Amino acid sequence: MDDVLAVILGGGRGTRLFPLTAHRSKPAVPIGGKYRLIDIPVSNCLNSDLRRIFVLTQYNSESLNKHLNSTYKFDIFSNAFVSVLAAEQTEDSPDWFQGTADAVRQSLRHLRSHPSRDVLILSGDQLYQMDFRKMQETHRRHVADATVAVTPVPAEQTEGFGILKMNRQGRIVHFEEKPKPERLPELVSEIPGYGPGYRPPWASTSSAGPPSSARSPTAPWSTSAAT
Repeated sequence: MDDVLAVILGGGRGTRLFPLTAHRSKPAVPIGGKYRLIDIPVSNCLNSDLRRIFVLTQYNSESLNKHLNSTYKFDIFSNAFVSVLAAEQTEDSPDWFQGTADAVRQSLRHLRSHPSRDVLILSGDQLYQMDFRKMQETHRRHVADATVAVTPVPAEQTEGFGILKMNRQGRIVHFEEKPKPERLPELVSEIPGYGPGYRPPWASTSSAGPPSSARSPTAPWSTSAAT
């Protein structure tokens, strides 16, 4: 994984976890005693032999920055790092991060200073275990522009998440943010090869799953939990 760069989105406001996020970002919320939510994606990276990791921060980031700086230290002779990229105003971009995609866009000049073949973009506030080497292998084997890790959820839960629509070859053909339950039959009917009465597994953007879920020949839905 020497030619892969990881970018963890650590700027979540976390309003649904208030008051735990009153003075910290969601990835900085404690879990399991001394750990923080951000340690989950960082641990997944390190255990996947991915050791060049940027964490993008903005909202209530002081406690998160302090935790990262005091926790992750590497041999000075290696190129490994866990580095904070805080939101900043520049001559080219006078605005703060306007969302997750904009956070990555505004950080491109820093990312480009570290040559890589692929960039792995992760959420900083999810609980899951995943070997990103398998995802990398899937991505390169399919010669994909982008690969998304997915996990199925019951249809009644899709209203709370972003939903990806896939064809039978596992290619993403549509994305819809938090569709209402009554919208699901209409979406299914729009998928070629899926007739009335078909009940597919749905999926959310909340949890990361194996990359094979994104390419399952029987599931037209997938999540955008990790890319």
